[in-house]
Amino acid sequence: MVFKYGIIGCGAIAEKHAEALAGMPGADLVGVLDRSHDRAVAFGEKWSVDSWSSLDAFLIDCPCEAVIICTPSGSHMDPAIAAAESGRHVICEKPIEVTTERVDKIIEACTEAGVTLAGVFQRRFLPGFILLQAAAKRGRFGKIALASASVKWWRDQEYYDSGAWRGTWALDGGGALMNQAIHTVDQLLALAGPVKAVSAATGLLAHENIEVEDTAVAMLEFESGAFGVLEASTACWSEKGRPQEVQISGSDGSVIMRDGKFTEWSFRESSPADTLAEELMDFGESGAGANDPMAISVVPFRQCHEEFMSAINEGRLPLMNAAECRRPIELIQAVYESARTGQRIEL
Repeated sequence: MVFKYGIIGCGAIAEKHAEALAGMPGADLVGVLDRSHDRAVAFGEKWSVDSWSSLDAFLIDCPCEAVIICTPSGSHMDPAIAAAESGRHVICEKPIEVTTERVDKIIEACTEAGVTLAGVFQRRFLPGFILLQAAAKRGRFGKIALASASVKWWRDQEYYDSGAWRGTWALDGGGALMNQAIHTVDQLLALAGPVKAVSAATGLLAHENIEVEDTAVAMLEFESGAFGVLEASTACWSEKGRPQEVQISGSDGSVIMRDGKFTEWSFRESSPADTLAEELMDFGESGAGANDPMAISVVPFRQCHEEFMSAINEGRLPLMNAAECRRPIELIQAVYESARTGQRIEL
């Protein structure tokens, strides 16, 4: 059986999904939609599929069973709801939407239609993250004291000028934190659990003519009692690009993970998993997507779709279900509120 996909939004990230599907047995891209007729046609011709520039026509005529939403972040809700109401499953690029209120409307529509909703958080499928999450679930860290994340990347002014939606609250939903660091925020929450309160500051330091931040710092108080620091920036130039980093430290162990590999893996008690971690030790400084947003592997995208299809076939929630994808958005909103008000915000 071949599972048929359609793509809504033919921008840069849609190319990754089309490439991922092209290499997947049991999956087939059958149609694409973009509000720009010329871009839709060009994308469709490249991947040898039909194209549309009308959402209504696409949902009537495209023989897809699921849609991949690749429009700008703040324009996910309407096509996602329309697709759900037409009976299609929905897998949505990060973030699912730019506010929890808009996410909840998508969730409600998918629930009422009885279709599956998932988000694209491909870094969850990196072998290093899977190994680290297993260590956290087994309690190998003991009492976690500090759980922090850092994304010190660079985007030039041309990046923000390349699309009118970039750097806007309405369509980007935020800056370095919502757009670039959300994957790392998601990983941190999956490892250390829910955050109880945040105190934050944001700024626009190296760019102009955008509404949102290019730098954010937050102190986190986790429900577990642990503390942490969250750093996110697109104002940090580096020749090779710096990797995104997650650090977990506790009474029985400490790990530093950079782009799915480790610069520290240290536990009081040994485990067979330590041998696997040794194979993922890396002290390089280059970071996937750090300076070039498209310098990312297609393999984790393929794994996202494989897991999504399995969830549908098995009648279960996908790994990156709506509730999981909602959590980093809720935290990022709290960071922005704290920065705006100067107050400690409780979630």
